[in-house]
Amino acid sequence: MYDTILVPADGSDPSNRAVEHALELADRYDARVHAMYCVETHRYGEPALSSAEIVLTNLEEQGEAMLRELGDRADNVGVECTWNVCHGRPWEEVQAKGQELDADLIVIGFQGQSHKRTGKIGSVAERVVRTADRPVLTA
Repeated sequence: MYDTILVPADGSDPSNRAVEHALELADRYDARVHAMYCVETHRYGEPALSSAEIVLTNLEEQGEAMLRELGDRADNVGVECTWNVCHGRPWEEVQAKGQELDADLIVIGFQGQSHKRTGKIGSVAERVVRTADRPVLTA
């Protein structure tokens, strides 16, 4: 049913639930997982030897550490997992990566780290669900 599952991750609780769902589905269907972390450069601008460069470098390092840990979790359950860190608008990058991978499913947390409204879908998840050209599961 699924060969490739894309899971955007940001370290939030909903994102962690999405990762768990993605790994369970990948294990069940013998699929591979591709995890991604997006540094939202539109918030800070692209770096040019400024304080924004320090912020973006820190975000990249946090994302890489989180994705390495996710890869280890996948290895522990016998799921093939690749990952990447990208820059841009997260919902656009998720769409682009889904198309690039020809992902069969996107599994995304219903809220991200910056979301403050309880019980409401986050803006990134909402845009991915609304514009995706492939199935999306929110967790």
